[in-house]
Order: sequence, then structure tokens, then C-alpha cells
Amino acid sequence: MILFLYKAIMTAALPVIELILLLRVKKNKEDFSRLNERRGISLTPRPDGKLIWLHASSVGESMAALSLINRLLETEKEGKVLVTTGTLTSAKLMAERLPDRACHQFTPIDRPKFVKRFFKHWKPNLMLVMESEFWPIQIEAAKQFGIRIIAVNARLSQNSFSRWRTASFLSPTIFQSLDLVLATNKQQGDRFARLGAKKVIVSGNLKRSAPRLVVDLKIAQNLSEQIANRPVWVAASTHIGEDVPIMEVTRRLLGLFPNLLTIIVPRHPNRGKNIAQLASKNDLKVKCRSQEQEISTETQLYIADTFGEMGLFFHLSDIVFVAGSLVPVGGHNPIEPAHFDCAIIFGNLMSKNQEVADEMLSNNAAIKVKDKLELFGTLNMLLADPKETNRLAKNAQEYVKNGHEVLDIVSKKITALTNV
Repeated sequence: MILFLYKAIMTAALPVIELILLLRVKKNKEDFSRLNERRGISLTPRPDGKLIWLHASSVGESMAALSLINRLLETEKEGKVLVTTGTLTSAKLMAERLPDRACHQFTPIDRPKFVKRFFKHWKPNLMLVMESEFWPIQIEAAKQFGIRIIAVNARLSQNSFSRWRTASFLSPTIFQSLDLVLATNKQQGDRFARLGAKKVIVSGNLKRSAPRLVVDLKIAQNLSEQIANRPVWVAASTHIGEDVPIMEVTRRLLGLFPNLLTIIVPRHPNRGKNIAQLASKNDLKVKCRSQEQEISTETQLYIADTFGEMGLFFHLSDIVFVAGSLVPVGGHNPIEPAHFDCAIIFGNLMSKNQEVADEMLSNNAAIKVKDKLELFGTLNMLLADPKETNRLAKNAQEYVKNGHEVLDIVSKKITALTNV
């Protein structure tokens, strides 16, 4: 009855949905030329043969999925993969990183007509849902079309788990429909079992197997020459509310390390201009990468407001602060900088990557700070103690070294179910 009501609401809400889509286009959160994909309409023909549909919400899930996509295509010699995501940044990432025999579409909005169009066009043979992207109408349609569903790298935050338990009138419809749940750890596995999932296997966190970010070595060499021998740290994927505290920390550190260079990589590059204005107000000498401004000896803050170059700045840095963790965003993936020779710091708001954060802390592969004061203290300590910085960096690299083992387990379980 609840699912019927949800479907009725989503059906009647068409004018509101269309208005929201247009507003998102205006805010540069949707691609106007591809809005029909949100309506379940695609101009891309379905490829012949077996098609695996993998849905990942945004960049973090997409990065974790890349290694799995490559492994599945190695195993399924004639198979193809369709990847759906819901953000522009993830779409750009997929356009750059997807292998042959894989293609990207924006996920259809969870409305009966849109979802039905999507399934009739793509006719997937298997549905893989990354982490916690469970949409009731999509799940129901998959079962109606006889498609097996696997939750990959399955995890639910405590808040999400509590909400699903409260929605006990709906959760069995979702979780009992899953043919297999590959959970990140035992606690997560228990959560899915308690919500009604029939078959749960703890496979480990697939994010550990995410490939190393790409680095253009020619550009890296050029920037390295501009930086010279200066100490440098990166604030990676910052959000509104984090930039000013980072600038305040930078000003304090400059009193101790006058040659210091801070690099801010905003999560949304279009914020670069606003961040530069804030930096000027905070009496920092700033340069912007989007404006092709070079780093000089006077530059104190460099804003890397471009897309797809995060690996470049991890490569150049001694220390990385993983942002989105001082504001209630949930924190970004600390696995990405762990592949590089840098010490890792993050805040205490890491709910989106809590398992990885906890594991890294227990392995002395990262440091957690609760606010800008602790961030200053930690940076001060690391900048003054290269041996400690190096120790943290080596521990982080060791943590990600065996990520292929998780990938092996996940890919084998998927392949086994696919071939049943």
C-alpha cells in the first residue's frame, strides 16, 4: 500500500519534477542536453549481448566502481556495462575513465513512467547498486523484469539505518528484493540482515581497490618547478564553510613557516572566484589555476579550481587534508590520497566514509581533527617533523596496498550469481 502511494505521488508530481530539473540546470547541476536521460529516454542504442547495469550515486561511488567495472569486463569477455550516476562531476569522470564496452547515462528519476522507459530500452541482465542507492520503483521494476539485484559495497549510515527501520512498512519491499548484499563490514552486514536482506556476505570495502588517480607528469613537473622546495599541503575537496577556517590556519602557519604554500582544491571548481575573494579579504596572496596564473615565491594560497586534476595535487603535496569533514557533508574518500606519498588528515564528520576512516585511524594511517585549532596543531607538528609525516604516508600506502583482495571477492561473487 505504501509503495502504491509512493508511486502515485511520483506520478502526480511530474510538474514539480520538471521544475526541479530546470532549476538544477540553472544551478549547473544538470546537463540540459541530456535531461531526457533523467526521464528514462536515451539516444544511445542498447549494445548487443549481456548488459550489466551498475548504479553509483556520485564521484566517490563511481571511483570505487571503476576497478570493479574493469574486472567484470575482463571476466565477461562479451559483456557490456552501463553505468548510471546522478551528478555532473561523476558524469565527467566516467566520460574520462570508463573503459571500452562501458557507457554512461544519467539515472532516471524514480517515477514509474521514467523507470519503465529505462528498463524497456536497456533491458539489463543484472543490476548492481553501489552502497545505499535504493530507489523503490527501480527495485520493483527490476524484479518485475526478472533481473537479479546485487548491493555492492553495501553500507548504511546510522541515520539511514534508523530511517529504514522506522519505515518498516516499506523496507522489506526493498531489502527482501535484493538477491545478494556484499557488505563493507560485519556491522553493515548485520544492518542489512535486520532490514530483511536474505543473503548477506561481508566482502570488505571496495573503495580500497579504487585505482590511483591519474597524474599528467609534464604538468606535475612544471608545477613542481614553480613550487621549488617549499613545504606544501593540500585541502582537498573543500565545501562552503571550510575555506575560511583553512585560510585562518594558513595565516597562523605562515608565522611559523614563512615559505609555506597552501593549495585549496574546491569540490565544485566554479567556487574558485569566490574563494579567491575570501583569500584577499584574509590578506593572503592568492593565485587561481583556472586563470592560468603561475605560482610565484610570493604566492601563499593556490586555488586549484579545475576539474579532474586532484591526483596532480596529491602528487605534489607532503600533507593532505580530506575536506567535507569539518562541515556536515560526510567527508570525502581518504583512499584517494593514500595512494600517494603524503600524510592524511581528516575532520570528525566522516559518515560517508566512516569505515575507511576508522580502519585508517586504527592502522595509524591518518589523523583525525575536530576543528580548525586541532588542524593547525596537527599541521604544525607534521610540517616540523618530516619523519612523522613520512611514517603516516607509508602507513597509508600500506593500507591500500592489498585492496585487490576485496576486488577479487566482490567480482567472484558477482560472476557466480550472474552465471547461475
